[in-house]
Amino acid sequence: MLTRALLPRLAGRLIGLGALLAAGTAGAVTAPMLVVDVDSGKVIYSQGATDPWYPASITKLMTTYVALDMVRQGRASMDQLLTISEAAAAEPPSKMGFKPGTQLTLDNALKIIMVKSANDVAWAIGENLGGSIDGFAAQMNETAQRLGMRDSRWTNPNGLPDPRQWTSARDMAVLGRALLRDFPENRDLFSISAIQFGRAVMPNHNGLLGRYAGVDGMKTGFICSGGFNVVASANRNGRRILTVVMGQASARERDLKAADLFDYGFGQSGFGWGGQTLNDLPTSSIAAPPDMRPYICDKRRPMPTDADSSAVTAGAAAGGNADNANAQLMAAGAPPSSALAFATMNSAALRNRALPPRAPLQPVLVWTGRDPAESAIAANDDAAPAKPAAPRVKVAKPQKPAPSRSIAATGATVPQPRLLARQKPATPAAAAAFASTGPATAVIAEPKGHKAAVKPAAKPAAKDAKPAAKPAQKAEAKPASKTASKPAVKSARNKDN
Repeated sequence: MLTRALLPRLAGRLIGLGALLAAGTAGAVTAPMLVVDVDSGKVIYSQGATDPWYPASITKLMTTYVALDMVRQGRASMDQLLTISEAAAAEPPSKMGFKPGTQLTLDNALKIIMVKSANDVAWAIGENLGGSIDGFAAQMNETAQRLGMRDSRWTNPNGLPDPRQWTSARDMAVLGRALLRDFPENRDLFSISAIQFGRAVMPNHNGLLGRYAGVDGMKTGFICSGGFNVVASANRNGRRILTVVMGQASARERDLKAADLFDYGFGQSGFGWGGQTLNDLPTSSIAAPPDMRPYICDKRRPMPTDADSSAVTAGAAAGGNADNANAQLMAAGAPPSSALAFATMNSAALRNRALPPRAPLQPVLVWTGRDPAESAIAANDDAAPAKPAAPRVKVAKPQKPAPSRSIAATGATVPQPRLLARQKPATPAAAAAFASTGPATAVIAEPKGHKAAVKPAAKPAAKDAKPAAKPAQKAEAKPASKTASKPAVKSARNKDN
């Protein structure tokens, strides 16, 4: 007979990665999931928690711990300027795209990597604080050993693919607890909903922030080899829980499964199934992380991204409002039987579910240089010489009718023939609303309506043509009668088309 302790674990293992096996992934692969009480360190739910896994951008939690630890030891400061090197600028997205030589404070750099997950900025942190990437990786490994992260190996500070770099759900829970415990004054760093750089507002990739009640951090990550990962913390009624979900097929599935695990964790009044701690979790028998690329990044589908899914954002509208949608989610995630909390761990059951809409963003300002004023000066200097008007004018092919002086004086960069074509026929008053929104052909989309509008304009055009009969074309020199104005309008349409 199954005990209460074994039932949820068995259900999770049977359901969690059935889709992976169906997709042809070699061997029995279990997506790691873990729920732990932050204060006591006791495990509430565990599934493949010590199996090695590619961390992706949740690596930046390790980078942040090393940086904050160096500040605590006096070896660095939050106001210290970091310089973007050519190697950092060459890192692939997600990135800020700073040019080599750009400087920013460590404080702003940490905010950027926690929200935007910028790989170029994380690389700069490693180079500047560690002297080199290898030097910083050595500090990461040393710190991990000191914290008791026994399954982790680090080679870079941003989590971009490296077959030598892996961790486990257990180790990320150990790291998450250490960040919250050792740096309480920096907890806000993990709950920033968005950053603002200049006019650009960049929301946090963590789809649980502002959507699930009580969530206040920490970090998401995605690479094809590791799938969609998240380390998330939530506080409810003074009780804080940490949830780790790894190896999911999309950001949406990752967020929904993390929400289910939070519901289950907060629904447990005690730890009746063994009182197991993170240190008690058995060592995995798997020697290396599985490669999830064939399942996660199928070439027949668009490349997934570690960003909020539009289905998650819009799906709650079916519930009427955010409160109703949240109530439906809470009801679905807290059934009377503990084992049923994991009955939704497969993709089919998640298909028609969604988190509520996100709460309004509260962007935190970040900048380059020592202060926002210095950042604004640098931005103006960069923007000043960038006006490629001359090359674009050269590309335009010259036309026989030369542009008027008024048009030439504007420095317009669009081809001149199109501007002249708009001025050639007099635009009727009834069509003025269309003249500024598109080419002249939009005015003659409906022949009947245009025919009536052009007639009055054709008569004065014919009268004006009488005194200037010699320079004008022969067709315009003849007096335009009522019957002759109609063919003239038709030929003008043909020219515009």
